[in-house]
This record gives sequence, structure tokens and C-alpha cells, in this order.
Amino acid sequence: QVQLVESGGGLVQAGGSLRLSCAASGTFWSINNMAWYRQAPGKQRELVATITSGRSTNYADSVKGRFTISRDNAKNTVYLQMNSLKPEDTAVYYCNADGRKTAWGGTFTSWGQGTQVTVSS
Repeated sequence: QVQLVESGGGLVQAGGSLRLSCAASGTFWSINNMAWYRQAPGKQRELVATITSGRSTNYADSVKGRFTISRDNAKNTVYLQMNSLKPEDTAVYYCNADGRKTAWGGTFTSWGQGTQVTVSS
């Protein structure tokens, strides 16, 4: 079983910055893709950014140029640096990871418990 634990959320004024972290632990062979999603009240969960094991990245149009996703493979950790935050970035942010359970096969997909980000105007 793979556990993901997020940290770094909080309250910030518009224009400010926050850095989210998500560390994976448990039993697994490798992690392939890692991603951040967010869900605002009354809205569906949406993809914010993804990063592959080779560090290729992809971003939602709404955060391009403001957010940066990165990962430390040695620590099994993914980060989300959020700059120039806007009130519309307010949401619960969730970490997601997928990969291989063992060298012989089996895959996993895991979610973190979420961390609240609130941006005040």
C-alpha cells in the first residue's frame, strides 16, 4: 500500500506564494507519474499539473506561468510551487501518484488526503 501525505497549505493574500509538498511512503517498486489536483467548493476536481518520472511536465492553462511542479525521485516527493496566487486558486489540493507495485508487475494509483489552500483578496 502506498501512502501520500501532503503539506504546505494555508492562508495567503492574493499575489503571495505557497509551496506544497507530497511525500510517498509504503511498499512499491517505482513511481511513474505524480500530479496535483484541486477541488474548489461546489466544483469538480480538476488537474493542476503533472510530472513524469523523466520530469516532463504539463499544466492547466489557468496556472501556466504561475505554478511549477517538480519532484525529488530520491525522496519520492513531489512539490508544487505556487506564485502570484489568486482568490480563484482557493481549493483543497490533492496529490496523486501512480507506479509499479513490484518488479514483476502490478500497478497502483494513490491519492493524498488533501491540503487546504485559501487565497484572500
